[in-house]
Amino acid sequence: MVGSSWDVSWHFKWLRDDFAPPHLLNSAGTVIAMVLVGVHWYTGFGVDKTAKRLIETGMAIFMIAIPVDVVNHQVNGLDITSWSPSHALLYLGTALMLIGLIKVSSGVTRAVFFAFFLENWHFPALHQEYGVYGLKAWLAGSPEAEPSLLKFAAEQMKRPVDTAMVEKFAQPVSFWVYPLWTAVGTIFVLVLARRTVGMRWTATSIAAAYLAYRVVSGLLLDVMDFPHSAMPFFLLAGAVTIDLAFRFLPEVPVVGALLTVAATYAGIVLQGWITEVPPNELNAWPVAAVLLSVLWYGQSKIQALSPSETLSSSASS
Repeated sequence: MVGSSWDVSWHFKWLRDDFAPPHLLNSAGTVIAMVLVGVHWYTGFGVDKTAKRLIETGMAIFMIAIPVDVVNHQVNGLDITSWSPSHALLYLGTALMLIGLIKVSSGVTRAVFFAFFLENWHFPALHQEYGVYGLKAWLAGSPEAEPSLLKFAAEQMKRPVDTAMVEKFAQPVSFWVYPLWTAVGTIFVLVLARRTVGMRWTATSIAAAYLAYRVVSGLLLDVMDFPHSAMPFFLLAGAVTIDLAFRFLPEVPVVGALLTVAATYAGIVLQGWITEVPPNELNAWPVAAVLLSVLWYGQSKIQALSPSETLSSSASS
């Protein structure tokens, strides 16, 4: 996770290199994960059959994604830093491994794995969160990106190094994507966490922990003179609303979903008044409201896996 966080900031400053320090740090983490997956495969310790298959499948997809991503860069040069098919395979592999671990954990441990899952889901949105500062720095006359990166990107886009090129590099995704992705996807991860962990302030604690990590890692990147990003502080508004909805409106999940979407979108607007937030078009809020309502209602009808079920399942395996 540390390597991937550094990697996004690196790509907004330097021209891509397969053996860049963030990639090497990622590789070290991948080796550790492979060893642990091998231990699970050989001993079956700590996981049941379903969880083991999820973890193994996730690792397989992740390992396939690495050479696919390298070939993609060799063929296409720069791709969108976070939003690309080869990167989506990395996210999918990571998600499956984490789902396997969430299945066989409980209590605080399960909440910790959900925090990692939240980071993985939200990761593509980092492009917009870094891009807003990248474009701002260019307009201020002090670009964060090195000239070699700007030149390479301009040549790939077949245009001069100008504001239009930098804007396309920094903010290539439609402005309605960011609020929709966060208000539905990232928020629904917190809904699932609150549902399956069951502790009163689960969603708020996970969101706060993620933001604390982002703040600390952002400060370290600043010290190393790497580009910095807009923090999604508005997630706290959605997280608090989730916890309150589960406490006071447990029988009306659709109302909880509508209130949470409203709180999240309001948080985006408020953050934009106070500090930086990625460009956003909020006119897709009805879509977000419908999608989150359907997802929240659906999860409310599925029997949550209780900690006792988790522990007995793991022990029997």
